[in-house]
Amino acid sequence: MSKLGNVGARLYRGEVGYDFIGKRKIWYGLSILITITALVGLAVRGLNMGIEFSGGAVFTTPQTSVSAPQAQHHAESAASGHQAVVQKLGGGGLRIQISGLDTKESLPVQEELAKDLNIPVKDVNTQLVGPSWGEEIANKAWLGLGIFMVLVVLYLAIAFEWRMALAALIALIHDLTITVGVYALVGFEVTPGTVIGLLTILGYSLYDTVVVFDSLKEASKDLTKQNRFTYGEVANRSINSTLVRSINTTVVALLPVAGLLFVGGGVLGAGMLNDISLALFVGLAAGAYSSIFIATPLVADLKGREPQMKALAKRVKAKRAAAAAKEPSQEDTEDSAPAPADAEDGAAVVGPRHQPASRNRGRGRPSGKRR
Repeated sequence: MSKLGNVGARLYRGEVGYDFIGKRKIWYGLSILITITALVGLAVRGLNMGIEFSGGAVFTTPQTSVSAPQAQHHAESAASGHQAVVQKLGGGGLRIQISGLDTKESLPVQEELAKDLNIPVKDVNTQLVGPSWGEEIANKAWLGLGIFMVLVVLYLAIAFEWRMALAALIALIHDLTITVGVYALVGFEVTPGTVIGLLTILGYSLYDTVVVFDSLKEASKDLTKQNRFTYGEVANRSINSTLVRSINTTVVALLPVAGLLFVGGGVLGAGMLNDISLALFVGLAAGAYSSIFIATPLVADLKGREPQMKALAKRVKAKRAAAAAKEPSQEDTEDSAPAPADAEDGAAVVGPRHQPASRNRGRGRPSGKRR
């Protein structure tokens, strides 16, 4: 068995573990700090909305020797300061997006681009996207996200309980906020591909959370009938028992996404891959973090406020205090026990410490009858 598999087996059996629940205030503080940073980036820089949401024009050209940076400079000059996004297509052509252009402005820009790129005007394909259509797409995206959240909460409330549903909802909002904040800080364009990526990461995040919740549900059955463990300790063991599984699934999912982001988007310059892969990469990492450090500790906090769980914690604490007080008294009794009467000074006593002295003397006497 590999070292990681051996560690996973020991974590599952409870032989080793890390106190995630006991250090939950650290994780809460770290999450609050990351969330504040994301919100500040969102407020200061804002989101770079694509033309699908803001409206504009898309110009597609045939094969040309002009590079993407040069074409972006020509496009922004032709569009009088409007922001342009240029992508190099597989056949050597260019896809030029210019936001904020209407029908009247698109024709002069098309002619100017054809002149700068040395391409006939008729070969430059123009597609207009109205702001009303983009607004409709945005509304549908928000509607889909809202329906997804409601269904998630209802499912978790029915399958588990409302505390777990609330904790999962907070974790999902946490993941969304961080991902959107990273988009604002990096400056990537928000497109329908971004929305697809966001919805995808919510599924991954929910998967990790449900795995831990299912383990916690099984481990906490009839918990109040015993006095050995508190709810927080059972929750901590559930996290540790599924920790290696969560890490493995997250790493396996992140590797191909990293290939899309750094190779497909960074090296090959595929813009649509950037939109989807960045959302997936950030969201998967944030989802794995929230399922371990946010969702389950929140459930432990909420359950710990119940009267029966408070009573359980008091019983466990009292039992451990009684056991701790009893152990030293037993050791003191054993240490102060008198030595056997026939034990000479400096002689070693073999056998149990409280063996009767008469029994020891009888072993050294001959077994024959006295004459």
